[in-house]
Amino acid sequence: MLKYQQIANEIEKYIEDHALQQGDKLPVLETLMAQFEASKSTVTKSLDLLEKKGVVFQVRGSGIFVRRHKRKGYISLLSNQGFKKDLEDFNLTSEVIELEVRKPTKEVARNLNIELDDDVYYVKRVRYIHGQALCLEESFYNKSIVTYLNNEIVSESIFNYIREGLGLKIGFSDSYLHVGMLDEEEAKYLGLKKGSPKLYVETIFHLTNGQPFDFSKITYNYEQSQFFIQANSHFL
Repeated sequence: MLKYQQIANEIEKYIEDHALQQGDKLPVLETLMAQFEASKSTVTKSLDLLEKKGVVFQVRGSGIFVRRHKRKGYISLLSNQGFKKDLEDFNLTSEVIELEVRKPTKEVARNLNIELDDDVYYVKRVRYIHGQALCLEESFYNKSIVTYLNNEIVSESIFNYIREGLGLKIGFSDSYLHVGMLDEEEAKYLGLKKGSPKLYVETIFHLTNGQPFDFSKITYNYEQSQFFIQANSHFL
């Protein structure tokens, strides 16, 4: 982890530990530089990162302020870290339907930028929130990057394992959203009727070096899912 990322994490933890609210002011830039023994450019990068995450906002000439916290139970549509952190105060569990090594389809190979004779881990699972089906998830992991998965890992947070177990740095993601109706199989897993509305999201996750490692297809239960987007705009 780079120093500016570490500083950003410590500032975010400080905000959480002290239950700071919307509009609360953080120490000025010079104080943060002294506290973290870091240059102005490093601390500025940390604050820019926190601003992009929606944790703080900066007002030129006035200071650095805490931004309103998101509502509990909402899943970020812009997150590139998996949604378990968004729902950390909730009982989130997984039922593994299928876990195997297989060859990719053309669609999967194209999205993971691999060849048809390469190997991928295929994971199919249902995620539950407080015992109610939240989503049906099908994921394809490039096995040359995510070298090992088992049922225990897949039952928990795969992204935590990728970060902490494999030591990989997750970078950006690209998501494509579709609205439609549940087919028979989707409805069965989600406990809904065929033809019920659905939000279907395809996402390609990349490492910080730009390599795609995960192509996921998630079908959400409309009765259990709530989403949010935090946007940052800068006007001249």
